[in-house]
Amino acid sequence: MSTDGLFDIDPGGDERDTGDGDAVRPDAPLAARMRPRTLDEVVGQADLLAPGAPLRRLLDGGAAASVLLYGPPGTGKTTLARLMAGAGGAERHFVALSALSAGVKELRAVISEARRRRDRSGTTTVLFIDEVHRFSRTQQDALLGAVEDRLVLLVAATTENPSFSVVSPLLSRSLVLQLQSLGEDDVRTLLRRAVTSERGLNATVALAEDGEQALVRLSAGDGRRALTALEAAADGVLGAGGDPVIDLAAVERAVTEVAVRYDRAGDQHYDVISAFIKSIRGSDPDAALHYLARMLVAGEDARFIARRLMIHASEDVGLADPTALPAATAAAQVVQLVGMPEARIALAQVTVHLATAPKSNAVITAIDAAMADVRSGRVGGVPPHLRDGHYAGAQKLGNAVGYRYPHDDPDGVLRQQYPPDDVVGVDYYAPSGRGHERVLAERLPKLRRVVRGTRD
Repeated sequence: MSTDGLFDIDPGGDERDTGDGDAVRPDAPLAARMRPRTLDEVVGQADLLAPGAPLRRLLDGGAAASVLLYGPPGTGKTTLARLMAGAGGAERHFVALSALSAGVKELRAVISEARRRRDRSGTTTVLFIDEVHRFSRTQQDALLGAVEDRLVLLVAATTENPSFSVVSPLLSRSLVLQLQSLGEDDVRTLLRRAVTSERGLNATVALAEDGEQALVRLSAGDGRRALTALEAAADGVLGAGGDPVIDLAAVERAVTEVAVRYDRAGDQHYDVISAFIKSIRGSDPDAALHYLARMLVAGEDARFIARRLMIHASEDVGLADPTALPAATAAAQVVQLVGMPEARIALAQVTVHLATAPKSNAVITAIDAAMADVRSGRVGGVPPHLRDGHYAGAQKLGNAVGYRYPHDDPDGVLRQQYPPDDVVGVDYYAPSGRGHERVLAERLPKLRRVVRGTRD
């Protein structure tokens, strides 16, 4: 079968590639050279690799199931797939397929070859598909039969929540395992191992404490990113002459800005905006500014952020601070009229405004309760005295007859029925008593008593 460059299989004499690393070129990237060859070299994912855990059983060869490895980049998804191919000494053939370049034709070719290999030698094929969320529904459906019959042992990796990006039939046939970002100690282990290992930098450089801390911070839990930054810093100090020490200055020269993991079409988009809104609702301006910065640095559409702020101003602040919605609307106008990067200041201003404002959800609770009544049939007719009386014959129908004009009353408010009969006396709006709503909480009962004619 011709791979035509579509299959990411390390070259080697043995057809069965278990990813043992022997075929990795000496000039390959540091992250590739340092890829764990055994389970003992894997760092992180302690819960998934604990004795008896599903992933550990798969890697020990004690189980055979298709799995979806879901987690951030640089957490070991490809490494675990390769180790699974050689799990327990089983005769397994490893094939890696890129969802970025392969289609249904390539999938069917792999499945056909897997069937011939099983029938000929009894060898199981481990099919690793990276970025599986980029496969279309048709491409994912093409895998179902082979996975169902265990013709292939599918190991699919994705950085996006599979509930959003993987078809339900494939989800139900696979074990979904979520990998976590590496902890700081895990990243330090990777860095120190890479500095001293013969496969890595072979002790040609020294790693200072402040340089190590900078690399840990820049990695954001991504092992591959940490090793890539380490390699760039090492190239810099080795090329400069003198003492080859990777310190903070060397890291800053090599790496100008950490990449932010944020996919505007994926679950990170929803997770970050959710955390942003919840931080504002929780009155934590510092956390809210962090998530705002995260979105802006990643290139999120500022208009989307402005729209969410306007919604939040009414939903979670409401009349506890009547200036919240005008402030959010003004920030949206700045985004529209001025644009980025200057609009970031207005977005930050209204973010802090909303986060520090008194909170009330009384407005959204009120309108939702009113709409629920309408949907349930509590509507009734508009009282005759409130109906339109500006057309010929309206008064003969009783429209507008008996309507009392509030401005004719010295207090500007008088007794009169406004709701339909079905909802007379129903209270939808309940001020929270926080911020400006404290004033409304005192005034509204008085208004209701006058309008409903129940005052002393």
